[in-house]
Amino acid sequence: MGRPKGSLNKATRAVKEAAQEFSEQALATLAEIMTSPEHPAAARVSAANAILDRAHGKPTQALEVDATVAATVNEIRRTIVRA
Repeated sequence: MGRPKGSLNKATRAVKEAAQEFSEQALATLAEIMTSPEHPAAARVSAANAILDRAHGKPTQALEVDATVAATVNEIRRTIVRA
């Protein structure tokens, strides 16, 4: 049957737990890059976006869909099931 949908496998969980140990240090590094005029503007913007994504989630993306659906019902079945 496998693991429930959406749950992490053991290897992914172990890597995630190990990486979480560095969360504060990684955030501090991003903040340092973002606020330092010594870093290129592109790096500062990238760091700022990374911090915003983690603090507020990534913004939703709009998708434009152009689709036409044509369907025909060919058969209707009724099944009676008795418990």
